[in-house]
Amino acid sequence: MSQGEPNSSPAQFDVFVTYQSILQNEEISTPLAAILTLTQLIEKSSAGTMFELVQALNDGAEILKQRTPNPISLNAGCELFIAFVTLFPHDSDSFSDLKTELVKQGRNYATEALTYRDKIAALALGFIEDDSVILTHSYSRVVMKTLLRAHERKRISVYVTEARPRGLGLRTYDELTAVGIPCTVVLDSAVSYVMDKVDLVLVGSEAVVESGGLINAVGSNQIAIIAKAANKPFYALAESYKFHRLFPLSQYDLPTHNPNVLSFPPASVSTSLPTKGAVIGSGLQKITPAEGSRSMTQEQVARNPNVDYTRPDLISLVFSDVGSLTPEGVSQYLVGMFAG
Repeated sequence: MSQGEPNSSPAQFDVFVTYQSILQNEEISTPLAAILTLTQLIEKSSAGTMFELVQALNDGAEILKQRTPNPISLNAGCELFIAFVTLFPHDSDSFSDLKTELVKQGRNYATEALTYRDKIAALALGFIEDDSVILTHSYSRVVMKTLLRAHERKRISVYVTEARPRGLGLRTYDELTAVGIPCTVVLDSAVSYVMDKVDLVLVGSEAVVESGGLINAVGSNQIAIIAKAANKPFYALAESYKFHRLFPLSQYDLPTHNPNVLSFPPASVSTSLPTKGAVIGSGLQKITPAEGSRSMTQEQVARNPNVDYTRPDLISLVFSDVGSLTPEGVSQYLVGMFAG
């Protein structure tokens, strides 16, 4: 067996293809897709002992990690499921029966987990007052569920960041305005400008880590810093399967950080000068169409991070399917969860 290949028949089961297929369902998040993929791996595996099965799961998880540009939330799902398999009582009559039961439990968990966003929305609703002005960042399914639930019962208005470079805030804007929620897109660079008009901040999550800190779409950290300075509550919404045994101390401890992030291009690479077109007159700068249509190159985008880390002291509460937790509460929950 080659290194990194799961202990199952590769001709019959491709772990990455299975994972991508499951992700086609818009309702299934990355960690849940990972759990369902590993569940199928158990079903297809020829492992005859628990040691072989856990090795196959670890190998499958490693393949997913290596082939995914941002594996943080994927790792959270794999870690949770492998811990569950390891701690599961081994009292079945045969190992085959045990594998059958693990597959059943994995699928039952995924079905139940699809209800978590409703639980979180119901919990967060109590912290949203009538006529609230909410700031959110990028696009998050659990945040969308919460905002739609709030709209059914209260009057709310929403500012959403554009969330460069992917611009997913525009998707949030489209979906909110489609149901009649007043919404305005805010430049990422205008968060400080708009914060005084905001009552609270709601963001989703890639993962909530062992320190109680948050990993989310890049820009979340600076929003949290500004919210803290303005004395506005900053709430993170996260399903418990996104709780991750990771303890970053800075941005550069994230698994997604690599030497290319924020690196300087070689000195031999020339940079283009600004297009001429600025004129003096009436105190304003006139911009030609060529200047106005500029955008970052793919190389420039690639040198930027796609997620960042928000320290726990900047987070007011984490709303989850297991309750509203302080960042310290997340740490305690994680310890209990992986201690069995």
